[in-house]
Amino acid sequence: MKIGNKPVKIFEIRNRKGYAAICDDCLTEGATREEAFDRMVKAVSRMERKLKAR
Repeated sequence: MKIGNKPVKIFEIRNRKGYAAICDDCLTEGATREEAFDRMVKAVSRMERKLKAR
């Protein structure tokens, strides 16, 4: 999966229930793959806004 041109790695968490997503130095967790990806989209957009404000 990708957000723009950034790759997103989604994997199952061993010691917890659910999935995690890593992209652009952000880590998110969710109960399903889709939830982890949706949270990652929000986290990446938040980071881009912060960088743009500088």
